[in-house]
Amino acid sequence: MCEYCGCQSLTSIGELTREHDEVVRLISHLRPAQQAGDVAGMAKVARDIATVLGPHTQVEEHGLFPAMAGDFPDQIAALEAEHRRIDAVLAEAADGVTPADPTWPDRLVEATAMLRDHILKEQDGVFPAALAHLSTEEWEAVEAVREQAGSALPQPAA
Repeated sequence: MCEYCGCQSLTSIGELTREHDEVVRLISHLRPAQQAGDVAGMAKVARDIATVLGPHTQVEEHGLFPAMAGDFPDQIAALEAEHRRIDAVLAEAADGVTPADPTWPDRLVEATAMLRDHILKEQDGVFPAALAHLSTEEWEAVEAVREQAGSALPQPAA
């Protein structure tokens, strides 16, 4: 993933990247569960992904994306639409439910493939662009949203 521009040195981007890394790690558990016919296991992974994405998406949609939308309206709208599509499939496994729809495992794999591509767009496009375009005040607003949203991940050891 992106490491060339230095954007990960910013606390906000570093935390978003850490969450992306965890989501990618979780996604890697889906294919083996699907191959084993373990829909309940896939549902558990979907819930774990949704847990990480909850505060992550809040930071993006209420902090980072509004700050970027003026310069990149079409790109930000597309990313937000992808959030909705991915969230809808993940939500089918919410509250401990194992979806009974026989198409759900394939739709989940498709949604997580979209999510992997989505992560690359953010890390290779949005985050470096944010580094170049956002003002100190806009970064402070992103940080305030993070403070309010929290994170599903434990803080890294110092």
